[in-house]
Amino acid sequence: MSDRIEITDFSAPQLDIYARLPENQLLHYYEPEQGIFIAESPKVIGRALDAGCEPISVLVEKRQTDEETEEIVRRCGKVPIFTAELAVISKLTGFCLTRGLLCAMRRPELPSVSQVCGGACRIAVLEQVMNPTNVGAIFRSAAALNIDGVLLTAGCSDPLYRRAIRVSMGTVFQVPWTFFDKDTPWPLEGMKCLRNMGFQTAAMALTDASIRIDAPCLETAERLAIVLGTEGDGLAAETIADCDYTVRIPMSHGVDSLNVAAASAVAFWQLAGRHLVK
Repeated sequence: MSDRIEITDFSAPQLDIYARLPENQLLHYYEPEQGIFIAESPKVIGRALDAGCEPISVLVEKRQTDEETEEIVRRCGKVPIFTAELAVISKLTGFCLTRGLLCAMRRPELPSVSQVCGGACRIAVLEQVMNPTNVGAIFRSAAALNIDGVLLTAGCSDPLYRRAIRVSMGTVFQVPWTFFDKDTPWPLEGMKCLRNMGFQTAAMALTDASIRIDAPCLETAERLAIVLGTEGDGLAAETIADCDYTVRIPMSHGVDSLNVAAASAVAFWQLAGRHLVK
């Protein structure tokens, strides 16, 4: 384990990747190689390490010496270990971390669509979901409710953005995921790719043709892709038209729809998670 390097000045250059570089610069930090991301808290960093992510440096609160934190620091090996007072770390994150620990890590290579879908029975497809909080919440529900993988269109927020990682509680490192790339643009080629792998597609949308989420045809589908749309506008009309089913969640009190993160939890539970045995 490396010796600890104390940081007392918020403007110290060692803190640039934690405090001053925007997500887009972190994404391209080592271009043309993969960039970096920032993980926060022992649980989240531990899940990233379990997934094989490579640490670059660690920033730990000076007085944080509990066993879980020390174990994560040991697991990070011989990378620079920076320490700072809680006030400095809170200024970095914008809020007070109960367990003051941050880790900069290299982004892993993304798998292909076929690798994510290989052996999967239930996957989620996110179309233009741009809010990182919603992306993180969807991943947390996917991990909890038996979703085998997540595919994202090019307009989605990156699951390795700092806020998405934090909201997901590190489940972005547990559920396989990738973006549709230029060779399988969504929806035309992406939908064709899913069908070639044996998936039926269920668009979560309100139309005159929508079926209830508890329709037997959905539960008995051997392989099902649950397609969720952007906040506000929902799914594109061409996506809905291309899907095998259009699905609605029954509502009361005149409510017509749920936030995409809440809708994903209901959909995942009904279509993948409710047969889980604890």
